[in-house]
Amino acid sequence: MSMCWVNGRFVDEAAATLSIFDRGTLFGDGVYEVAAVYNGGLLDADLHLARLERSMAEIQITPTLSASAWLSVMQGLVHQNAIREGLVYLQVTRGVAERDFPFPRDAVPSMFAYARPKRYGDDPNVRGVSLHVVPDQRWDRCDIKSTSMLAQVLAKQSARAAGAFEAMMHDRGTVTEGGSSTLWIVQHGTLLTRPLSHDILAGITRDVVLELASREGIPVLERAFTVDDARQAEECVLTSATNFVLPVTRIDESVIGTGEPGPIALRLRDAYLARAATRTQT
Repeated sequence: MSMCWVNGRFVDEAAATLSIFDRGTLFGDGVYEVAAVYNGGLLDADLHLARLERSMAEIQITPTLSASAWLSVMQGLVHQNAIREGLVYLQVTRGVAERDFPFPRDAVPSMFAYARPKRYGDDPNVRGVSLHVVPDQRWDRCDIKSTSMLAQVLAKQSARAAGAFEAMMHDRGTVTEGGSSTLWIVQHGTLLTRPLSHDILAGITRDVVLELASREGIPVLERAFTVDDARQAEECVLTSATNFVLPVTRIDESVIGTGEPGPIALRLRDAYLARAATRTQT
């Protein structure tokens, strides 16, 4: 029996329901977050909840649950589902109302959350993953962690059909990000990633990796790079809350570096796991 949380109550997933008039279903009018569970504790939950609050503010949803209350919900899901390694997903929509595009006046936000197991410590993907290049077809506010994700769904399906682990999205040849990850390359020993703007999500793991790279003495440059730059890079790396730090060894038919996980990627992953062991909340 798996337990989830819906609008203030813990319920069996089989009994969980949402209205067909929920604006998350009708319009994708909502936001979400995903936090990792590592060694039985929530990793960087405070940072994820701060980003959730920002996303809600950007689309003018008034919070109905405090960060501390959300944390209690997330911890409850971890404990009730006996998750040692995994993730907690939470979502907030504008609520239930008749189908009309403008904001309803009296709708109460709908909220739900669930937990799932996932392997991290012995992830086989640490041996290297592949990317498939696709055009970025998203809207102009990619900094909002919106539930309106059809473009990412299509990108990731294209990657799966090509036998790749993740999509590398680009805008006229300049890399934006992965389908659900931040992308990095190593060029002349320097770690590069695209600077923050409305074009990409401000990844929690991105911020952590920037901090770890500085601590490890790895030169970093926040600068846009092209698909061709990535194909010719010494290393390529992807980061996300549910994949941590993974080396990329292939982009479509192009082998990256030696075709093996690079030293900077592995060094950052080790540093990330060491930090994670001290950063969880139970």
